[in-house]
Amino acid sequence: MVASPTRVAAIGAGALAALGIAGLWLAAGMNGVAGAMLLWLLAGALGFGAIALVHLVGKAVGEVERGRMVLARMLEELDGPAALAGPDGRAATFNPAFRDLAQPRGRSPAEALAEAAAGPEARLEIRRLELAAREGRAASATLSFREAKGERRMLVSAKPLSACPGHVVWQALPAPAEPPPAGGVQLSAGDAAASSPPPLLADETPLGLALVDSGGVVWAANPTLAHLLGKDALDIANVGKTLESLIQGQGAALPTVRLLDGADGGWSVVGLVPPPVPDPALVQALERVEQRFQRFFDYAPIGIAQVNAELKLEECNATFLSLVAAPLADVQGKAVGLLFQRDQRAGFLAHLAAVLDGADGSAPVEARLRGGSSPAVHVYARRVETEGGGRALILHMVDMTTQKNLEAQFVQSQKMQAIGQLAGGVAHDFNNLLTAMIGFCDLLLLRHKPGDHSFTDIMQIKQNANRAANLVRQLLAFSRQQTLQPRVLNITDVLAELSNLLRRLIGENIEFRMIHGRDLGLVKVDQGQLEQVIINLVVNARDAMAGAGGRLTIVTSNFSTPVPVRRDTEEMQPGDYVVVEVIDTGCGIPKENLQRIFEPFFSTKEIGSGTGLGLSTVYGIVRQTGGFVFVDSAPGEGAKFSIYLPRFQETGAATALPAEAKEKVADLTGMGTILLVEDEDAVRVFGARALRNKGYHVLEAKSGESALEILKRQDGPVVDLIVTDVVMPQMDGPTMIRHVQEFRPDLKVIFISGYAEERFRAQVGDGMRVEFLPKPFSLKQLASKVKEVIGGE
Repeated sequence: MVASPTRVAAIGAGALAALGIAGLWLAAGMNGVAGAMLLWLLAGALGFGAIALVHLVGKAVGEVERGRMVLARMLEELDGPAALAGPDGRAATFNPAFRDLAQPRGRSPAEALAEAAAGPEARLEIRRLELAAREGRAASATLSFREAKGERRMLVSAKPLSACPGHVVWQALPAPAEPPPAGGVQLSAGDAAASSPPPLLADETPLGLALVDSGGVVWAANPTLAHLLGKDALDIANVGKTLESLIQGQGAALPTVRLLDGADGGWSVVGLVPPPVPDPALVQALERVEQRFQRFFDYAPIGIAQVNAELKLEECNATFLSLVAAPLADVQGKAVGLLFQRDQRAGFLAHLAAVLDGADGSAPVEARLRGGSSPAVHVYARRVETEGGGRALILHMVDMTTQKNLEAQFVQSQKMQAIGQLAGGVAHDFNNLLTAMIGFCDLLLLRHKPGDHSFTDIMQIKQNANRAANLVRQLLAFSRQQTLQPRVLNITDVLAELSNLLRRLIGENIEFRMIHGRDLGLVKVDQGQLEQVIINLVVNARDAMAGAGGRLTIVTSNFSTPVPVRRDTEEMQPGDYVVVEVIDTGCGIPKENLQRIFEPFFSTKEIGSGTGLGLSTVYGIVRQTGGFVFVDSAPGEGAKFSIYLPRFQETGAATALPAEAKEKVADLTGMGTILLVEDEDAVRVFGARALRNKGYHVLEAKSGESALEILKRQDGPVVDLIVTDVVMPQMDGPTMIRHVQEFRPDLKVIFISGYAEERFRAQVGDGMRVEFLPKPFSLKQLASKVKEVIGGE
């Protein structure tokens, strides 16, 4: 059988036990009983040390059952008979040698040994040993046992296990050559008080062993203890210090196990449990898990913090600190409510207190933090139990500033769109009214020539109607529903023509500079509308520098971007642009007004100083042209309006500027049949009278259905031209024209509308020639357009 380290320890301990017996006999006649008893104590302790210590180690780490299993295996490996009795006296376990010696058969070890021993005296000795062990004293006796070849003398010992109350270890070893006195001798730890300690303790043990006296002074130590304390074994035994002072001197935190207690102030054997040696692979795995969690915590895109039951901040990650814009030293240990704006603090703290008391915290709380940027955050709170059984909260803070800004911008965009639709609808209705007003003024002027007392009154009415028409055009420009006549232009030439007018507009106290970019690209825009944009921006800048004066600069340049550019609610697509910047050194625009400056009728000027349509007109014209307008401003730092117009791509003949419009025809009379389709009575009556006065035969229709009936009649005159409104109830103008194309594809058409031409042009298609006359129009404009279309090929 291969000798394990445990087996070697047990065998060595047994040899020491034999030495203890020899010492007993040597001291019998020398009044050295105490010394012999101590030797027996040490020999016995060391003899069973390997067995008891393994069990004690198991108990020290909370593994009692595992220790019992180890004891059973070690008992089986011992050469001598050995058994372990439990608190009830029955055999908990025994080795084969004990079974061969005593044959327990379900009896206790004491009963089995008493029956196997020779003579009634032996049974009394066994009983005496058992009583001594039950009282906590180790005792032994030499007994004779019957065998087939005769009798064999054995040294029987019973030792209590102090680490396992109620357990007794029985062992039988070969007796010395000389028999002990009759009846045997009982030995106990209490009898060893006056003896000297032995120089050696067991080496083969995982515990650090020390022999201490009643005062706790160390007299001997094994190599394991010396290694744990970082000293030499002889140095430990010779310094005269207590074990407690040696442990404290080394700064060690090692648990101790008292293996054998000396009764009546005798010697004791104390073991020091070595610290567990961690598995390097396990340590590395734990370190990786800790590092991974720390990365998750530190680099999380949301703020994470822990607050205690008093709602004070204990710990947080870097994202949380960036949101509150403060170092850790300024917020740690402080009330978390102080990080939020004052008006939202009470509600936020009430929510945290409710979650701390057990309320549901799954729904976030929206609040704003203190500081310059005042970020908006959603805070999720979760209650957790702390190590000491207390309560705490884990806060997850999500930055919602960007989303809130986008929501505000989206609402602003929807509002601008709604206002644009409203402005377009109002402008359409006003255009009908103004068309009738201007038209009937023209009819009156045909009868009231200059010099007539009514001529001046009629002209006043017409002039005010024209002024109203200009306001309506501004509404249409904002709603992007005006009619444009784009041309390919050079921005430099347009600004050069405007320069003198702009200088007169801004006054003498404002310095005016114009910086032209080199190799500036061409743009395709309505020149009149572009000039209106520049004039509106210059007038706005002049008003911002009123009184104190300043400097106004217009800069042009080229700009190219391969990626989309987002500014506020607008996203400019990739491409080439020509940029016009109007820069002033005025009072600037407050942040709260930047999102509203392009709204119609919004103005920061005094009442009566403006209509509030200047910047809204700029926005509408630029966006309808396909461009973008951005503004950069701050109070006291002036403002910069940047207009980005798509650069016109030069493609042969398309780059040539269109020819000037033909000379207006002086003679507006004509011949032919015209079908006038208009649902507004005033406009239809004016148009019919105006065209009849010019010599045309006019048929009137109030709707698209009526016009189709007139055109399909066989007995009616052949219609040469249709003049129709675009927006009408039931059947609109473009739908009616598509029906007309089915049976009169050659019929000419003039659309009249207050909306932009592009709104209906795609609905008609390319199969018919369609002209457009925007409302409001005068009698002369109507007659000129009709003669131009009828007379054209």
